[in-house]
Amino acid sequence: MSSLLSERQKDELHKSMLSYLHSAGLNDSYEALKRETDNTEFQVDNPKARWIGLLEKKWTSVIRLQKKIMDLESRNASLLAELSSPTRASTASSSSSAPFLPRAPAKQTLTSHRAPITKVTFHPTWTVLASTSEDSSIKIWDWESGEMERTIKGHTKSVNDVDFDSKGNLMVTCSSDLTIKLWDTSNEYTNSKTLHGHDHSVSSVRFTPDGEKLVSASRDKTIKVWEVASGYCVKTFTGHSEWVRGVVPSDDGKWLVSCSNDQTSRIWDFLNGETKMELRGHEHVLECAIFAPTNCYAAIRELAGLGNPPAGDSRAKLPGAFVATGSRDKTIKLWDAISGQCLRTFVGHDNWIRALVFHPSGKYLLSASDDKTIKIWDLVNGRCVKTVDAHGHFVTSMTWGRALIGGSSSQNTTDNLTNGHTTKKKEEDNGPRRINVLATGSVDQTIKIWTP
Repeated sequence: MSSLLSERQKDELHKSMLSYLHSAGLNDSYEALKRETDNTEFQVDNPKARWIGLLEKKWTSVIRLQKKIMDLESRNASLLAELSSPTRASTASSSSSAPFLPRAPAKQTLTSHRAPITKVTFHPTWTVLASTSEDSSIKIWDWESGEMERTIKGHTKSVNDVDFDSKGNLMVTCSSDLTIKLWDTSNEYTNSKTLHGHDHSVSSVRFTPDGEKLVSASRDKTIKVWEVASGYCVKTFTGHSEWVRGVVPSDDGKWLVSCSNDQTSRIWDFLNGETKMELRGHEHVLECAIFAPTNCYAAIRELAGLGNPPAGDSRAKLPGAFVATGSRDKTIKLWDAISGQCLRTFVGHDNWIRALVFHPSGKYLLSASDDKTIKIWDLVNGRCVKTVDAHGHFVTSMTWGRALIGGSSSQNTTDNLTNGHTTKKKEEDNGPRRINVLATGSVDQTIKIWTP
């Protein structure tokens, strides 16, 4: 039986080779192989024959297997290096509570876009990631499985930003086609509204925390506020003298931070549109600016030697007190948003800083750069504690996972994923959580998912 099976395998292989040679137009080799393998009656006009395309399938399977083996070997080497490090031995007993920090290789590499990735963001309740690209499309992925769920088309030029509202019912995108579009996630991502008003490329768009308004930044040098329900522009903020690259609201929605080609970042009062502080110190275009979450305040104060906030300074304990900015001058700066003082400059990247994310533990700041790496900075001492070779080209976007987890039914998920270590939550606590997944996007047209 084994001998018979071997003959069958040989015959199938010969026919698959003949099929390949014929499709490749190698007629002399095709005729010679037919004679040498006694397949003079072989016909290639049967598209359903099992050997059609078999050689190519086997070859690509081998390549995929080789890549998987190389990824596993790289991960194994990384784990062995971690186990042999002196700090690992001393902290082995507390390893289960150590915050998750990304390490190569990535868990998933998502490919389908046909141009550089501009932005990635997680859905707040589903295992869904949205990505935007210069190819004018938005793609929706299941980040756990790595499967692409759908491609959304509607913009006619590069899609520059994407965001979900806090409940995940709506998605918003903005584009160089001068428009902002709202998409209904519960209805097959139907385009429910298109907002017109900016006079140049729209660089950035975000929902306010209550989900009732949008804030957008544009190359027309303005920031606009929109009503989600009506689609009307209700406010326009002016002050920057050049292209406004980004705008982000604080967690309580009272403040906005923006960054611009004019080399400044501004803190805005959301209610009246006044500039409360202008942050000056970078020597090139600012690519990104974000508020620090309140759980980072203790580490930031220790880093800057600020001590406890003054007794009467209520804002120092509320969202919007500290800001991080990244610039084309290759530096990251940490600011006191109330006084405008630069608290620390982080130096280490070899190219433009394109994205910043605070770690959910409140202990680290992550940066992504055109030097193709992610760097992790300790907020207590200001040192770079880790560099991850992330992509084969510029890293353009980075975002941390989020989910609404709570109640007894989700307790196990909360324990495993929240804040990088095990935490117990009250059953009635259904607030948003940051979970252990990081996503990055690159000019190499791939998205990478980083998990423990």
